[in-house]
Amino acid sequence: MQRKQQIESWLADLFPGQSLNLVPASEDASQRRYFRTTLDDGSTRIIMDAPPAKEDCRPFIQIREVFANAGVHVPMIYAQDLAQGFLLLEDFGTTMYQDVLNADTMRNLYLDAIDAMINIQLASRPGVLPDYDEAFLAREIDIFQEWYLPHEAKLTLSTEQQGWFDNTKQVVLKSVLAQPKVFVHRDFHSRNLMVCKPNPGIIDFQGALYGPLAYDLMSLLKDAYLEWEEEQVLDLVIRYWERARKVGLPVPPDVTEFYKDFEMVGVQRQLKVVGIFARLAHRDGKTGYLIDLPRVWDYLRKNATRYIQLKPLLKLMDEIEGRQPQVGYTF
Repeated sequence: MQRKQQIESWLADLFPGQSLNLVPASEDASQRRYFRTTLDDGSTRIIMDAPPAKEDCRPFIQIREVFANAGVHVPMIYAQDLAQGFLLLEDFGTTMYQDVLNADTMRNLYLDAIDAMINIQLASRPGVLPDYDEAFLAREIDIFQEWYLPHEAKLTLSTEQQGWFDNTKQVVLKSVLAQPKVFVHRDFHSRNLMVCKPNPGIIDFQGALYGPLAYDLMSLLKDAYLEWEEEQVLDLVIRYWERARKVGLPVPPDVTEFYKDFEMVGVQRQLKVVGIFARLAHRDGKTGYLIDLPRVWDYLRKNATRYIQLKPLLKLMDEIEGRQPQVGYTF
């Protein structure tokens, strides 16, 4: 309540004489909250509430400028109060990609998103955003062991199982770190892409880093919140690869090699997301994320089944699920 009163007082100073009501707009997996307010002229604004003790608005401001300079649609910042942790932002409306994606709309919406992604990647250069380096990637993988295994799977790894997990981590890190680096949004998916003009409006980018080329495409097409047939995903991967090659992005010359990069970076992300969903549920009480956990687990299993280097992960997943041992674990 105190934070809301502080926001209302801040808005009263910005818009004297106007009667502004705050309506919850959204929450995310962090400590940030978002409110919508309507001005006397009928226009709306979004207020980001980021408590300074827990969140920092400065990365959002910096990355917004970087992405805007890349020519993509990110919210304007109309006012800011870093001491209190408030930003007054352009309102992209209420229609997320997730709300309207279906068999009829997905192609055009995803191609718009891919074009925006490519624009961000073309603007990439080292030294602007922090590196998505080995230590960072490894810490994210470890969230799976720290939160999913003990809290959701109720499992403490044996020495042998720990070896399988460590083997998987090294295989995945080696593959991911070999990819060319670009600016990476890190949550480029259907809840962070808004349907608007120009399309899409991109939000929740404050965690962007300089990292693996295939990461954001994986986030987009292997979305934790909705799923597509493999053929549809492959078609869009190829379309991205064709467009990326045409504009000179450093994709591999063989699309098969790029698809393997896409899936291997997916293993890193999926292990992280499974761990984060468990952490949100068991630490923060946000149990709604568990509804989508089976989808991410299925992505992970399909990748583990497809590549011989990931057989240790497949065996670990089988034991977590209590499945009968499969013939032909070879590693």
